[in-house]
Amino acid sequence: MVLDEISTSLIMWLFYTLIPCLLTDGVAVLPAPQNLSVQSTNMKHLLMWSPVIVPGEVIHYSVEYQGEYESLYLSHIWIPSSWCLSTKSPECDITDDITATVPYNLRVRAILGSQTSAWSTLKHPFNRNSTILTPPGMEVTKDGFHLIINLEDLGPQFEFLVVYWRREPGTKEHVRTVRSGGIPVHLETMEPGAEYCVKAQTFVKVIGRQSAFSQVECVKVQGEILPLALALFTFVGFMLILVVVPLSIWKMGQLLRYSCCPGVMLPNTLKITSSPQKLISCRKEEVEACTMSMLSSEELFRPGFSRPKEGPS
Repeated sequence: MVLDEISTSLIMWLFYTLIPCLLTDGVAVLPAPQNLSVQSTNMKHLLMWSPVIVPGEVIHYSVEYQGEYESLYLSHIWIPSSWCLSTKSPECDITDDITATVPYNLRVRAILGSQTSAWSTLKHPFNRNSTILTPPGMEVTKDGFHLIINLEDLGPQFEFLVVYWRREPGTKEHVRTVRSGGIPVHLETMEPGAEYCVKAQTFVKVIGRQSAFSQVECVKVQGEILPLALALFTFVGFMLILVVVPLSIWKMGQLLRYSCCPGVMLPNTLKITSSPQKLISCRKEEVEACTMSMLSSEELFRPGFSRPKEGPS
């Protein structure tokens, strides 16, 4: 009996002792998020934590950060994350919040209606120079005899170091810096029948680090078939021009000639069939005969006119 009373008293003491610790103004306190960590790859920073579970309820989270400047010069104030004032996901993209290469403190708390949990802080401050840099994605193609590379767009902070060479013994490597990705870049004019190889790596100036090189990609140019065919077509076209243009000019001249000055056939009566001397003598005799034989009527009846005697027939 005594033991029962002691047990009951102990249970009641524990109940009344622990319950006030779990209540704030009569409301149960939410547990704080646990296991905070930052996953950072290619300057994209993601704060993650274990979700708070409350059956039948949707928990929201709030994230704040504190950089070196806020810690040293602004009395340790905390700044709310621009993207995670109230998020349902147990993660937060803090890339836009991390603007300098200095240590950042990060913390998160759970929210359920008017209830809030205590803040959970990242154990070790995060510095963006610890981000993991991966080799860039790239596409190597050829446009005719032009070697083209298109690099993955990783953001304005990234530059690319591109190395390319002709694949044969003793060939010198060429190095070129590409300032941004997402745009096709011409590297070199290739020689027919040759194979060219390319590799690239990323470089981030603000943290002074670079990635490993990507895998080598190679492309090969066709042989001399295309240039020979192109030269043949050019020669044939040139010869056609040499033939067609003069012929067209001659034909146009003929058309203009017969259009402006058409040829007309003389009738047979106007054609000269005898020699010029004979024709002149014949015409002289005919004129004299006509002069002797053709008289006007006035001379015929004029007084004193004597008709000439005709000779013996």
